[in-house]
Amino acid sequence: MNIAVQGALRRAPSDKPEVLDALIIGAGVAGMYQLHQLRKQGLKVQAVDAATDVGGTWYWNRYPGAKFDSESYIYQYLFDEALYKDWTWSERFPAQPEIERWMHYIADRLELRPDILFGTTVTSAEYDEARGRWTVRTDRGDNFDTQFLIGCCGMLSAPLENRFPGQSSFRGRIFHTARWPREHLDLEGKRVGVVGIGATGIQVIQTIADRVGELKVFIRTPQYVLPMKNPKYGPEEAKAYKARFDELRQNLPHTFSGFEYDFTKKWAELTPDERLAVLEEIYADGSLKLWLASFSEMFFEEDVSREISEFVRGKMIARLKDPKLIDLLVPNADDYGFGTHRVPLETNYLEVYHRDNVEPVSVRDNPIAEVVPEGIRLEDGTVHELDVIILATGFDAGSGALTRIDIKGKGGRTLKDDWSRDIRTAYGTMVHGYPNLLITGSPLSPSAALCNMTTCLQQQTEWISALVSHMRAAGKTVMEASAELEEEWVQHHDETANATLIARTNSWYVGSNIPGKPRRVLSYTGGVGTYRQKCDELAASGYQGVQMA
Repeated sequence: MNIAVQGALRRAPSDKPEVLDALIIGAGVAGMYQLHQLRKQGLKVQAVDAATDVGGTWYWNRYPGAKFDSESYIYQYLFDEALYKDWTWSERFPAQPEIERWMHYIADRLELRPDILFGTTVTSAEYDEARGRWTVRTDRGDNFDTQFLIGCCGMLSAPLENRFPGQSSFRGRIFHTARWPREHLDLEGKRVGVVGIGATGIQVIQTIADRVGELKVFIRTPQYVLPMKNPKYGPEEAKAYKARFDELRQNLPHTFSGFEYDFTKKWAELTPDERLAVLEEIYADGSLKLWLASFSEMFFEEDVSREISEFVRGKMIARLKDPKLIDLLVPNADDYGFGTHRVPLETNYLEVYHRDNVEPVSVRDNPIAEVVPEGIRLEDGTVHELDVIILATGFDAGSGALTRIDIKGKGGRTLKDDWSRDIRTAYGTMVHGYPNLLITGSPLSPSAALCNMTTCLQQQTEWISALVSHMRAAGKTVMEASAELEEEWVQHHDETANATLIARTNSWYVGSNIPGKPRRVLSYTGGVGTYRQKCDELAASGYQGVQMA
């Protein structure tokens, strides 16, 4: 029997609920570690995942070119030195197949699969106030009775698949990048359209351009990009990064972004020539360092933002040369500044547009009207005939994975309705009105934006595990963030976020890619180290503001 589906096939659903201490939604980076920690406490824990194996993001995102943009040696679990050192990466920024193998390695080493139900989607969860427990149901008919419900659903795991009218009429293949077919997809000689040039779209475009017959890229918002330098790792390189385990374990949790580097220089203290020298040196690193460890003033001061934006623009313009391509692909600093959107890393992406088989199609002023059987029709009536349409159209970030589940809290309130009015959490891990619901990678915590996700998710799951341990030791069975605690955190989060230029820029960072979604910076912008400190202070206070009974 395939081990990947062992969990899903081990029992038939029953009307009688299975009684648990904790049910975890998701078996990615957060869910796997959360399961490991709670099992060590002796709890009866079940994880549930819609995928047929572990991996989360790295299960679903298997499109051509999918890879890390965090360095491999920091995108790791740091709670076990042997676990860290017994895996060796092949390069600085590995591709999805290698990352998925690493996730399997973790699951096997920690023996997690027996407690994960694969191929199963949680459809509803209802809190029973009289009993202080959750009833959770799945699409397979499973029925769980659990004390704790823990959402490890991922920040970017609710793909926007149905973006345009008429998608079902298309005669070719059409799919979102996060639902790339698992079977081999032959693009050789095909007419392919890619909709979107965010980080995912860029990875796809630069990877398939030389495989397809024709490639049409539908472009709305140009993106600042940084080149990726991706050296291979041999035995010496692997030995060198593994020797840094203690350094990384001490350093990563306390930097601004959870990466190994941090902001150390002050813009005002340097001359223009010195600033330029710093930018050139960091740009040459071929990583996200220019975004996350050059000058923090770029997030707050418009003149600094403009100057750094112009620096990146200059690098892009020098590679493109063609004025039409420059207009399509290089952002205008008047529209938004470098770093206020997600910054993609790329490899010869801009040069793709010099190929004869690649056509950029601007939809900035002539948007996509619908998908027709032949391909994509624009508002002016132009039809682009295609064999394959790839939707790199993003996600309902932060909140979407949880609001797609029917989660009912106290008094029959639903998370979908509450967050449709105002997206609020306490510390990004709790929601007032939903006792014993604990969440990771969620709104108002460091997640996806400005954060190395393994650093952040390890901290959040460890904090949740410590809270559960505290409750058990104190003989408490129910916890809930008070309305006052949630309001204090929302105010702190907003004060921090609204001081940045990110809050003034339209992007998925503030939910503006979803019509009607309440506008709020979705990720905590105060820094990974600061967030950890504040979470630690709450725990040290005896969790003041977290009501327990």
